[in-house]
Amino acid sequence: MSREMKQKLAFALLTAAAVVVVVPVLLVAGYIIWRGAGAISLEFLLSAPRHGLREGGIFPAAIGTVILTLGTAIVALPLGVGAAIYLSEYARDDLLTRLIRMAIINLAGIPSVVYGLFGLGLFVLFLRCGTSILAGSLTLGLLTLPVVISTAEEAIRAVPQSFRVVSVSLGGTKWQTIRHLVLPNALPGIITGVILGLERAAGETAPILFTVAAVYLPRLPRSIFDQTMALPYHLFVISTQVPGMPMTLQFGTALVLLAFVLSLNAAATIIRSHFRRRRSW
Repeated sequence: MSREMKQKLAFALLTAAAVVVVVPVLLVAGYIIWRGAGAISLEFLLSAPRHGLREGGIFPAAIGTVILTLGTAIVALPLGVGAAIYLSEYARDDLLTRLIRMAIINLAGIPSVVYGLFGLGLFVLFLRCGTSILAGSLTLGLLTLPVVISTAEEAIRAVPQSFRVVSVSLGGTKWQTIRHLVLPNALPGIITGVILGLERAAGETAPILFTVAAVYLPRLPRSIFDQTMALPYHLFVISTQVPGMPMTLQFGTALVLLAFVLSLNAAATIIRSHFRRRRSW
């Protein structure tokens, strides 16, 4: 087989693989939009559920999802980026560091229900946070940490070593080099990792089931020690626990959750593109 034929065959296989991945995603998204668009209205978005969750809207659940996502970011962002800076810039390349990296990779593959049980045991019962936004945010933060650490470390390590050498040769300290050169140039990759982690946290049901989620609350939470509704758990409840639930409301809730996750992705793309244009390499 000629080199040109091999190239055409490889291109065809890659195109087929892309189609196999993209088409099912588009079909699922299109089906949710088709079935759920009829439920979207101001009343649906801005009112609370009523009549046994069979009527009304999703406002408390939507606000709860936003709160939990922000709480997850507050927990995971400083810890994850700090750990990535240590592993990439300060830690020695020895057996202990390699074991830590392997542990982080393995943590990313642990089922979310295990994180939920861990959060229940540690934050809810042992630390006596109760079923609260605090416990849920800490649990989701732990769930998100492996993704944030791995992607942030790779982004930091991708910054050319010459930047560090020049900075140190001009009298800059290691921390000044990291703060003013390494982190600004690694920011697009760090943002990508943070958003990927937050997207996963926003759609999780099992961790919040054990630590924070409520089936129904008549008011919005007033402190981090209150429970809250959340879109993933609300969708689970109305799909499995409420008889006679209108399918339109189920798909409408799924559509709002999908739109929230996609909006995070779009925001990450815009921010990443902005910082990439300012990058000096």
